[in-house]
Amino acid sequence: MRIYEKFRQLKARKEGALIAYICAGDPTPEATKEYVTALVRGGADIIELGLPFSDPVADGPTIQAGIERALAGGMTPDVYFKTVASLHLHIPLVVMTYYNLIFKRGIEKFAKDCVSSGISGIIVPDLPPEESGELDEVCRDNGIDLIFLVAPTTNEGRMKNILAKGTGFIYLVARLGVTGARADVALSTKELIERVKTKTPKAVGFGISNGRQASEIIAAGADGVIVGSAFVDIIAKGGDVAGKLEALARELKEGTRSP
Repeated sequence: MRIYEKFRQLKARKEGALIAYICAGDPTPEATKEYVTALVRGGADIIELGLPFSDPVADGPTIQAGIERALAGGMTPDVYFKTVASLHLHIPLVVMTYYNLIFKRGIEKFAKDCVSSGISGIIVPDLPPEESGELDEVCRDNGIDLIFLVAPTTNEGRMKNILAKGTGFIYLVARLGVTGARADVALSTKELIERVKTKTPKAVGFGISNGRQASEIIAAGADGVIVGSAFVDIIAKGGDVAGKLEALARELKEGTRSP
């Protein structure tokens, strides 16, 4: 399923999207399959599955630790695509990774591997839109959405370029800094949602960890919420991981049904 189709379905139901992130291979590829299934049962509308890289500059301590566990468990791009292909999801799946891995594999090969394994979109936080021309072209040729980030500090000229290029959804960074759960929704987040004028769906990430925050974000005008660190923290703590992932996903999904 393409990302725009999912957002169109949700809009018809007057719901926001829950985009759930975990890192593939944390702690094993087999566990990833179980955890993704749990997130989908809980109501995740889109799965963002991280392809781990050893220098994740956009990620905070929680996700960095998850990436380290995945790498220690033997996750590689080859294993990643095999794992993704085995999921057989009925919802869109997005890969989040860093440009070094895409460039090393070969841009065309990476895109074709995405298509063959069922990936609908790519997020590359360390690839500036001004330097994304080659990947953008390959993604368009292969029917893959290239998703860009907008931060509170993004100026109007740069934002105009991002909004012209980005497809699938625009990733709004809720606050400055790296990923990580927070206790509140910053005023700057709500201001950013208002400032980004586009027909492409807007999804907010970085810091969302509970249903109340999800509800606030949707009520402020976003089309979706992106949650990662809160899920990865559950994986780190162990125990009934699948059950806890499903329960949190259900809480967050309920928050996206803000009246």
